[in-house]
Amino acid sequence: MKKLIKSFRSLTSDEKFKHLIEVVEVLVAKLLSLLMILVIFAALGDLAIFIVKQIIYPTEKIFGETLFSIFGLFLNVLIALEILENITGYLKKHVLQIELVIVTSLIAIARKIIILDLKATEGIQIIGLGIAILSLSISYFIIRSSNYEK
Repeated sequence: MKKLIKSFRSLTSDEKFKHLIEVVEVLVAKLLSLLMILVIFAALGDLAIFIVKQIIYPTEKIFGETLFSIFGLFLNVLIALEILENITGYLKKHVLQIELVIVTSLIAIARKIIILDLKATEGIQIIGLGIAILSLSISYFIIRSSNYEK
């Protein structure tokens, strides 16, 4: 009985528990990487289908709404690639790279601005996007400056 209690205590020690948590984190990150690869291929397929449809059945507004839709789909792929880079960076270094997260956020907001319909958007939303861009830009500058000094 004493051996059983002793083995149970060793299994619940802080070091074993931390190791278990680390193993779970790595497994989740690997699963997320595989799922993100599927998302990237799905986004590429969506982009390819959209472009082929526009080539076969062109619309009159190719330089209007259609072009912005294509840009939005391209940026979807880029955002997915950045998220995959965040995940693989975590797998390599076991540290979340905040600079990559900020850059990914900036790309996502840029996508939102590119596909934004100004006729249907309220002023407060545009102000919010501007504040988000300013905040992320300042954050990126601070992180970049501190990394450069190191």
